[in-house]
Amino acid sequence: MASNLLLLHDPGRPAQWAQTEKPAGSVHGDSLGVHASDCANAWRNMGLVSTPRHQAAGLVLSAFDISRSARAPGYGVDFSKRQPQPVPEVLAQVTADTGDALLAALEDSIRQQNQALACAVVHRYGALGYSERPVFDLLLRYAISEDGALHAEKYYRTVSEEFYCLRPAFRWRELVALARVTASEYGRPAPGYQQACELLKV
Repeated sequence: MASNLLLLHDPGRPAQWAQTEKPAGSVHGDSLGVHASDCANAWRNMGLVSTPRHQAAGLVLSAFDISRSARAPGYGVDFSKRQPQPVPEVLAQVTADTGDALLAALEDSIRQQNQALACAVVHRYGALGYSERPVFDLLLRYAISEDGALHAEKYYRTVSEEFYCLRPAFRWRELVALARVTASEYGRPAPGYQQACELLKV
């Protein structure tokens, strides 16, 4: 949950760290929240097959990684004082109330690379009690097709596991964060994706 909150509070990549595939304001790739989430997920899974001693060590290392990321060196911002996604003013713009309309709005927000709107749409979708599966299915397409700077598929897997490990009151935060990352990475096709589709005839 702490690593997820890092991603929801993330102001986006600072200009001085921007790259062609990871521009300023983006949160995909090796962003603080994505890295911390993937790390916590890895330590949790290792703990499931480890001795109590190694489980304790993994918990300490995971907490260390998250606390180090939360300091956000170079960001020049205090994460704890930022408002997390989705922000109220954007959430108020989402008025659709049917599952199909919200899924269409989610796809539009991703294609516009509108991180805040993608977060708000998924939050509303979950708050209305719709099934998570259509959202996972929609986001999976982009986890495969887009170049998430080596993290798209891994972070999708992280969220798909963590969603079902959390209490219902908190699990939709994971999909909100995944929607944000998906909107961030959109527009940069994964190398080899088109060729793979042609070879597989899909």
